[in-house]
Amino acid sequence: MNSQAASGHIWLIFFFFTSPAKGNLETPSFQPGILYQYRYSLELQLDYVSRLSLQGSWMQAEALVQVHLLWRNHAGEQLLQIQIQDLKVYHDSKHEKIQNVTRDPSTEVVLGKEDTAELQLPVFLHWNNGKVEGIYGDSGGRPQTLNLKRGLISLLQFQLHSGTATEEDVSGSCQVTYVVYKDSIVKTKDLQSCTRPKFGFTSVNKIFGVLWQPTSKSFYSVQGSLIQSVLSEESHVVSPTLKSSIGTKITSRQQLKLVSSSMPGPAETPGESLQEALAGILEKHQPISTVSELFKRTCMQCPSLKTYLRTLGNRRVKMDVSKVSTTWQFHRFIQMLRGAKKRDVLQLLRKAPEKIVTFFIDAAVAAQSTASLAALSEFLDFSNKGQVPLLEQFLYAAAFSPRPSKELLRLVLDKLNGKELDPAIWETGIIVIGSLVGKLCRMKLCGLQNALLPETIPTLLHYAEEGSAGVSGTAVSALQRFSSQHITGEVKKAMRRIFHQKSRNYEKTSRLAAAEILLDNEPLPMDLTNILLATKELEAEMSKFLLSKIQTSLHSHHHPARKAMKEILKDPQINNYNYLSKAGSSSSFSGPLAVTDDMLSTFSLELLFTESGLLRKSVSGFMLRSHGHQLQAAQVSVEAQGLESVLGESNPEGEEEQELMAGMSAIFFDVQLRPIVFFQGYTDLMAKVLLSSGEPTSVVKGTVLLMDHEQAIPLQSGLQTMVKLQGALGLDISANIDMNLWEQESRTSIKTRGGLAIDFTAEIDAPFFQASVKSQTEAEASINFDTAVRFSGNPVLMCLQLREEQLPYREIFTISESSPNQSITVRKGRRGTIAGRELSLHRANSEMCKILLTEAKEQ
Repeated sequence: MNSQAASGHIWLIFFFFTSPAKGNLETPSFQPGILYQYRYSLELQLDYVSRLSLQGSWMQAEALVQVHLLWRNHAGEQLLQIQIQDLKVYHDSKHEKIQNVTRDPSTEVVLGKEDTAELQLPVFLHWNNGKVEGIYGDSGGRPQTLNLKRGLISLLQFQLHSGTATEEDVSGSCQVTYVVYKDSIVKTKDLQSCTRPKFGFTSVNKIFGVLWQPTSKSFYSVQGSLIQSVLSEESHVVSPTLKSSIGTKITSRQQLKLVSSSMPGPAETPGESLQEALAGILEKHQPISTVSELFKRTCMQCPSLKTYLRTLGNRRVKMDVSKVSTTWQFHRFIQMLRGAKKRDVLQLLRKAPEKIVTFFIDAAVAAQSTASLAALSEFLDFSNKGQVPLLEQFLYAAAFSPRPSKELLRLVLDKLNGKELDPAIWETGIIVIGSLVGKLCRMKLCGLQNALLPETIPTLLHYAEEGSAGVSGTAVSALQRFSSQHITGEVKKAMRRIFHQKSRNYEKTSRLAAAEILLDNEPLPMDLTNILLATKELEAEMSKFLLSKIQTSLHSHHHPARKAMKEILKDPQINNYNYLSKAGSSSSFSGPLAVTDDMLSTFSLELLFTESGLLRKSVSGFMLRSHGHQLQAAQVSVEAQGLESVLGESNPEGEEEQELMAGMSAIFFDVQLRPIVFFQGYTDLMAKVLLSSGEPTSVVKGTVLLMDHEQAIPLQSGLQTMVKLQGALGLDISANIDMNLWEQESRTSIKTRGGLAIDFTAEIDAPFFQASVKSQTEAEASINFDTAVRFSGNPVLMCLQLREEQLPYREIFTISESSPNQSITVRKGRRGTIAGRELSLHRANSEMCKILLTEAKEQ
């Protein structure tokens, strides 16, 4: 521990054991004719949160700061000249030892003449009883240098009484709290409260964002009216929400200590007012904002799109979107496209091989620059039926955008407006507009209040109650996606009428969806009791499904009905065999897939059978929960109806005759996809059976940008930290259904393959030093969900299999440092493989799988 650090800790102990008292400090001031000298030091450390063998980056600066009074008035206002002299900068050279370079533990940074001259230019502080009223000087220099001076001046801002106030300094306009002692002051700044000019961006889904945990404290020692010393310490822990272990910790420490107050200084400048005094000092006095000027580091070695286009014709065209290597390419293209001109983006889209043009469309939408959107607008022709696959790729890329802009929505609306469109494109377009408008509302970029547009709820309620069987089911399903705050008393009344069939009969899937809305949204004990009582009168499979759903809620710590349900089941008239033990195959299951310090991933499966034992509907879903946020990562619903007529069964009494149909709908990352129909009607079924190629149907294929975050954090010292997070997922999902009417068997297979790549970087920029720490994480996953059903027996047998293939992953950690006299980069990595597994869903499924799989082996 060096002497400065030791003295800093002694001060902290002193402040800790000193009791607060009413402030009796004199009004802070500097006296005329004296040159005050302070020793200023700045320490900065940038490191990983997790304990890695890789050392972080460390830098220290020391300087002499000269302060003298130029002008004052009787109200306590003063104009001070502040100048930095003899700046020396050191950085830790442990990384150089790793590179087999023998040097001292710390290396002095050689400053250039221009840097030294710019740093030594004085700034002028308008100081009023400890408050920074304004800064004046030459604003033509680099922002990094000016920010360093802002950080120094911000140390001179404090107040003489305890309490909370809002102050403006280098961090922005922030809430600060003071505790005043006899001859000392403790200042705590709430960095989360700071407001400053908008800079950067973040993902709409907070689960794909960044956790930021900052602290800031300053300790002032004052003797009479003179500042003796200031110690300011702050820390920032920044990490991806889903993976805090790859986060970064930034610690910054400033110290200002009086070393001389006896040297003679310049005389006061005459002037009745501050403006007169400034006019006498500066030819053109320019006010300088006290708030840090945020900026982006210029990348000198980043590839450009123009360079890439020169070699486009010579490149391989084979590209597998589910491979992580392709996802990293996607990262690079986003960066290239964000800095490219429209003509270059348009050339890329027009010259790209047919097999990879969809990849470039995904990247252009993710880049979301003015140039890339303009190029897409010119390239895409929505009236050209030959472009249908490209148009659908563009629309889904827009829907998955992590932070869509008004310009992107305007482009989608313009392309859909007033054109004769392919029906599939029109349906997809409507879904995409809903997703875009919803996200813009969550970003507070529209006049509506919520992502799912609550103004539509009265319309949905009307169709839920009055519509035909299909329309009613769709409306109730739409209502299920609203958050609890929008499931009002009116909504619940309508759901009760549907579930209990007060005015008419409803299709069973609508009734069950209505019951789920009542169960999942701050359920009332009355509703829970009535649903349990109703199971005695329901058909066996509906009753079995609801009871299974209720039992699942009892085992889920996150379910809103859990506590109330436990109370209700204390009643022996309800908690008995007659109510809670029902025969049937329908079930509801939910359980954890993976648990980490930051995330809980759960899998749910719901199966609803008809009374004749046929599968009516299956819903499988993956949910992510992290730090108070949740996301429907995936939900796949496979539905079949009317199969009773094919097998000679009759419809249950009271239900409408249903058309023979099977199809699938899916939600990925809270985006509803256009439903896929496997067959519709008996003729279509026979055609599909006879002419089936056995090839799977593509549900989703493309690369999605999930995480897109850029945040500038101005430090108290005036240095700037830039935090960047970019995460992308290459996704290839296909589905296949195979029906054998002769053998009375069906098989459904949903295969999901993906490559995930996450890049998290924290950068520090000073006029004389740059450092960055980077964490890169990659993984490839494959999940198969297979269903086998045999109709010939009684009961119908069905086997569900959810298999995760082995998952290889890799992490790379990189530290880079750059100063005028040298640059260095050090990397370390680790890799591993998570073994594959088959999930055990529930006991009844396991028993049926044993029967079906044993018979299959014997055949």
